[in-house]
Amino acid sequence: MPNNIRKIAPASCYLLLTTICFSSHGAEVKPGWTYWGGDRSFNRYSPADQITGDNVVDLQIAWRRPAVDSTLTNSYPGLRVSRNLRSTPVLIDGVLYATNGVGLVEAFNPSTGETLWVQQAVPATLEVVSGPSTRGLEYWTDGFEKRLLVVRGGYLYSLDAETGQVSFNFGDNGRVSLIPESSRSHSFISGGPILVNEVIVVAGTIDGAGDAGTKWRGMASEDVRGYDVRTGEQLWTFHAVPEEGEFGTDTWGNDSWRDSGDLGSWCCLSADEELGYVYVPFTAPTAAYYGGHRPGDNLFSNTLVAIDASSGERVWHFQMVHHDVWEYDNVGPPVLGDITVEGRTIQAVMQANKTGWVYVFDRVSGEPVWPIEERPVPQSLIPGETLSPTQPFPSKPAAIATQGVSAADIIDFPEIGQIARATAANFITGPIFTPPSLVSNQPGGTQGTLTLPGSWGSANWNTGAFDPETGYYYGFANDIPRVYRIEEATDEGAEMAYWSPNREAPYLDGIPLTKPPWGRITAIDMNRGEHVWQAANGDSLSDHPALANLELPPLGIASRPVALVTRTLLFIGDGSNVFGGIQPNMWGRMFRAFDKATGEILWEMDLPAGTTGGPMTYMHEGKQYIVVAVGGLGDPAEWVALALP
Repeated sequence: MPNNIRKIAPASCYLLLTTICFSSHGAEVKPGWTYWGGDRSFNRYSPADQITGDNVVDLQIAWRRPAVDSTLTNSYPGLRVSRNLRSTPVLIDGVLYATNGVGLVEAFNPSTGETLWVQQAVPATLEVVSGPSTRGLEYWTDGFEKRLLVVRGGYLYSLDAETGQVSFNFGDNGRVSLIPESSRSHSFISGGPILVNEVIVVAGTIDGAGDAGTKWRGMASEDVRGYDVRTGEQLWTFHAVPEEGEFGTDTWGNDSWRDSGDLGSWCCLSADEELGYVYVPFTAPTAAYYGGHRPGDNLFSNTLVAIDASSGERVWHFQMVHHDVWEYDNVGPPVLGDITVEGRTIQAVMQANKTGWVYVFDRVSGEPVWPIEERPVPQSLIPGETLSPTQPFPSKPAAIATQGVSAADIIDFPEIGQIARATAANFITGPIFTPPSLVSNQPGGTQGTLTLPGSWGSANWNTGAFDPETGYYYGFANDIPRVYRIEEATDEGAEMAYWSPNREAPYLDGIPLTKPPWGRITAIDMNRGEHVWQAANGDSLSDHPALANLELPPLGIASRPVALVTRTLLFIGDGSNVFGGIQPNMWGRMFRAFDKATGEILWEMDLPAGTTGGPMTYMHEGKQYIVVAVGGLGDPAEWVALALP
């Protein structure tokens, strides 16, 4: 057996086991991968079952291909390719398609990874060809035409799926501008389009003011838009920040809706094509840690909205956090799946939030599956800041991460426990929704609020996979605290009274202040709303001098890995060091298979670099493949395909 592949003996720390009952939910799903979340339900599930717990140990690398095909890198020697390859390929009619390391589409052979074609930028110059990696693309056919739909560099493109050439009858010579005339930016960050009954829905972020901000940058609102799939004609707009006369303007006090921006959808959309609904998770408003200039609850920030894709009308909504000052936004995908609760089948949507909760709704009506109670929360002492007196607390499921910071949450390892407690005493601590606080310049004064979950949240864009056969939801969370420091804004031209200069939490020689596991996987039986098991994902810092002589369980890695669930197994990697704001030791190269019923690690393998994108799987010519994007600081970005011999 190669030394980079290990069969894991049954063992687990931080593992909570319960009895499992399996049942079937929903229709039979064919083992393909047609959208970057698996399908438009974004469940990241495949019924492929050739790779099992018995033979997973035999997995090996079948092929590798770089993040950008050599035809581009050879033509443009100055082309810089990000090592953060976020793209998940899709399989359509026996061809793999993916957006590459600069956001252009590539088509390649599923068996070998061999290039079939590469999208040509028009005009093809180094400046135009350069760009960031993007996450996903869409596919449409009427039985004759076959098109790929992709967002890149401020435009929505329609491409011929067989050649990669633009569809000249779409928009302006194959593309539609996504940048409003009111915007001063030329960038648009999107998880990619989603197609709902011949309407292309696009959401994203424009003119981001940054999370801290000293200026109230009320630029273009980051609206959701619908386009005709054949022509590119814009059909409707849903305003992320409501405009005059629309539902929700009263939640922006002092008419602050007129100037507020930086509120869009950062990552992922899902859709129920039978209902004709698209589910949009919205981000936090400007600025994420101070909101004195925007009194009120601030719809549709931190809100899941069901939109009728035919008209752009709001069907229902739920706001997870009122008047956000923690950056507790909805970054991950709304996951659709059918569950059975007390004998009743519910068409559910499951939305993980940075708070650590997974909010579960009837996706038809928007009614919570289990009660969500408004409870009083701590209030701000910052002049001019008025927080909501209450916040929503789900009764089920329990949070998948630590919420709030108490003395019991501070690390107590020998030698450094006392130092950790003394360090934590420099900050305000409390339950979840304890607000950011002013930095004190007085001797012994507090230096901000030590917060869990932090601004990275417990659940970021990477979390959420659902098994429609068992009703199990798999969520990933990181448990790294942050400090919310608020200071007066003294910069010339500052439009906000206060800002957040630094949100990094203190470490003790690289060790987080709060107890591990710092990265964990939780399996939730959504039929009952109960945790089934929870396990650390990976191990970090075990060789740290302060910890090396201690007998510790796996401590978990607080990165951003993405899960894949199949009929037989759960796959997830360590994550990569390309993600900003993490310690160098909070990443790894391992890719693992878990028993999805128990959380037992069955196999792990060193990949060429840490995982950066979501893994996917497919069957092709009788063989099951798993493909995952990898990259890292010092390691090139590439796709790696695994298969049995």
